[in-house]
Amino acid sequence: MREIARRIGHDPGTISRELRRNAATRGGKAEYRALVAQWKAQQAAKRPKAAKLAANDRLREYVQERLAGNVRRPDGTIVGGPQPSAWKGLNKPRRADRRWSLARSPEQISRQLKIDFPDDESMRISPEAIYQSLFIESRGALKRELVACLRTGRALREPRERSRNKPQGHVTADVVLSERPAEAADRAVPGHWEGDLIIGSGRSAIGTLIGRSSRSTLLVHLPRLDGWGEQPVVKNGPALGGYGAVAMNAALTASITTLPEQLRKTLTWDRGKELSGHVQLTFDTGTRVFFADPHSPWQRPTNENTNGLLRQYFPNGTDLAIWSAEDLEAVALALNNRPRKVVLSWKTPIHAHQRHIRLTTPRNLGNHPVHQRGERPGIPPLREPVVHRPPSTELLRHLPPLAPGTGTARSHPRTAHATAADTDRTARSAKTARPTSTRCHATHAVSHQCSTSPTRAGDAKPNRSQLHRLRDAARWSEELPVRPCSTPRRSSTG
Repeated sequence: MREIARRIGHDPGTISRELRRNAATRGGKAEYRALVAQWKAQQAAKRPKAAKLAANDRLREYVQERLAGNVRRPDGTIVGGPQPSAWKGLNKPRRADRRWSLARSPEQISRQLKIDFPDDESMRISPEAIYQSLFIESRGALKRELVACLRTGRALREPRERSRNKPQGHVTADVVLSERPAEAADRAVPGHWEGDLIIGSGRSAIGTLIGRSSRSTLLVHLPRLDGWGEQPVVKNGPALGGYGAVAMNAALTASITTLPEQLRKTLTWDRGKELSGHVQLTFDTGTRVFFADPHSPWQRPTNENTNGLLRQYFPNGTDLAIWSAEDLEAVALALNNRPRKVVLSWKTPIHAHQRHIRLTTPRNLGNHPVHQRGERPGIPPLREPVVHRPPSTELLRHLPPLAPGTGTARSHPRTAHATAADTDRTARSAKTARPTSTRCHATHAVSHQCSTSPTRAGDAKPNRSQLHRLRDAARWSEELPVRPCSTPRRSSTG
């Protein structure tokens, strides 16, 4: 069966249904015969053909009751619900009450029939037959006003291919989501944003930009253009609502350019036509624009979540054009000061955004207001990086020369009035001691010069910090070899 379907270019399920539907049953067993199948196909194709719901009154009442039946309380009493206006042959009313009904979908009704009437083959109907009885008035089986009981409330059916093939010429192969850099998917790298529109009444809108890493919010003011509401709407005319391609580019450019260049790398948008001029936007701002897949809001989760938060301030069905840019800035500030639990560990987005600015701002930038140190409130001045380098060996020139044959701490008298016994002990130690490193020589010489040598009149004795710096110079000097110090210990009996 699968081989036949592969050769004729059809689905195996189509072949299977054809064999079952048009098989010959005279011999008591279903057997497919070409002549009998052709005769059955011709009989089924004869028109006009009475609709199943029009011929079966019992089936029609069952379908109509589940589709437009009354809503009842647990005790069986009917709940009237709102009283809508009479149906005018159009789609469901916009922002108005609808009639309360059971509103089962045609697929639910079709599946329930097999459960309620398992042995009655006459009580069978496909979901497509119910849809055709609603949308095609000539069938005469169901009343046309029952389309208002469907969830969508459409009076006319939307062609499937039209919904699949919507014009999206502005989305080319190089700006789809799969071409977005991999670092944008990882929220550890700042500079990647998600964007969308929240729509209000009267073709009003507000643009939203959300940082994927910091969760910071930028609201884009989209005022209506001159002439809106003063002249009738012209088909394919200029978009005066404020979020046409040209107006959208200008508003986004003004908002994005307030960010540092290193924090505006990519922007992920949905498939809306308002960003059809994304090439010019990329040229003006340097921000690469990518588009999510159709009907995939989960590819912009941060933006969708923030849009839900914004509906607390801008509810559905309200005019969003009445708010000024200062009002939008205040709402954005309220959201940016809102602590976030999971991602930011109860820190605020504005704290994360300022941290990203500090970490990504180069040290050699000019006097751009975004990069000036201490210019913005809450941003501490940047510090120059601390670089640890070995100290210069020029300090070693101040070390005293070592006496020949010496090099240990025992060879240097502790005081200017050394006893003879100390001198003999020092000589014996010098003969038996191993040669010490140059670093030990320098250290002991510094110790001898700075702590035991008698000072002359007018010579200032070095303090403790100078002594440590000289010792560090001897320790860190690259010119001195590093060998273990083998200074013999003083005898406990001497």
